[in-house]
Amino acid sequence: MAKKIAYLGMGIMGRGMAANLVDAGYDVTVWNRTPGHADEVVAKGAKLAETPAEAVKGADIVMYCLADDSAVLDLVFGDWDLLGALESGQIVVDMSTVHPDTSLLEAEAFAERGVRFLDAPVFGSKGEAASGNLWIVVGGPRELYEEVLPVLEPLSETTHYMGENGKGAAMKLVGNLIVASQLHALGEAMILATKAGLNPRDVLGVLHVTDFKSPIFDGVGAALIERDFSTYFALKHMLKDANLIAQFAEDLNSPIPATAVIRETIKAAVNKGWGEENASALIKALEEQAGVQVKAE
Repeated sequence: MAKKIAYLGMGIMGRGMAANLVDAGYDVTVWNRTPGHADEVVAKGAKLAETPAEAVKGADIVMYCLADDSAVLDLVFGDWDLLGALESGQIVVDMSTVHPDTSLLEAEAFAERGVRFLDAPVFGSKGEAASGNLWIVVGGPRELYEEVLPVLEPLSETTHYMGENGKGAAMKLVGNLIVASQLHALGEAMILATKAGLNPRDVLGVLHVTDFKSPIFDGVGAALIERDFSTYFALKHMLKDANLIAQFAEDLNSPIPATAVIRETIKAAVNKGWGEENASALIKALEEQAGVQVKAE
C-alpha cells in the first residue's frame, strides 16, 4: 500500500481530501499556488511544499483536484511542469472535473514517462469532502484502480470503476447533467408553488417523502427558503461543467435540449454577479423571470 502521497490543489475539495488522508495515517505533502490555503491541512500534520516538483519527489501517489481543464493542463504541461517532475513507477490520480479528452491527454503523456494514471473525479461538495463521504468514479486500468482503492476509501462513501481512461471523466459529466437538472427543476417547482400560494415548508415536506424525493431537494430546498446561498459548490463552477457537458454532447452528437435551456439559466445567474455563490443561485435567475422570491413564511 502506498505510504507517501502528494496532494496538489488546496481548494475546498482538495483541503478536505488531503486532511482525510492525513487522518488515515498517510504521509502527505501538499502544494497550492496560494500557500495559505493549505494551513489547516498542515496543522493536521501534512508537509507543505513550495513547488509541485518538491511535493511529488519520492511520492508513491500524486493526486490533484483543480478548478478546470486549463488549470490541469497548466499544472501538468505548463509552467509548473508536473510531467517533467515525475519518475517512472509513480501513480497519478486526477480528481478534477474535466473533459474526457483532457484525461486521455494526461494518460498518454504520463504513460510515455512510465507513470500510471487514473481519472477519478468526485461527486459531492464541501461537506462530503470534509467528512470523507464523496462518491468517486474512476477510469483507467482496473488493476491500478484496485491498487489505489485503499487510498480512495478514506475519501469516499463509495467508489465506482467505470472502465478505461476517460470513462471516469465521462461519468462525472453525465452525473453533473442530472445535478443541474434537479436544481433547475427544484427552482421551477418552488416558484410555481409560491405563485400558487402554497407554503414552501409544506411543499418540501411532500418532496421529502415522495417517490421522486432527492437529497438535493432536501438540502437545497431547505437552504433556498431561508435564502441561504452559502457556497458549497460555486455557481461559476457549475457553468464550467455545463459548458463541458455541452461540448461533450456535441462531440458525441447526443441531444441535450433540456440541459441547453438550463445552461442559459446558469449563464444568466452568473452574469447577474452570483457566480461565487452556491450553484443553487441559478434559481434566483428563475425568480427574477417570475417576479417572486421563494422564502419561508
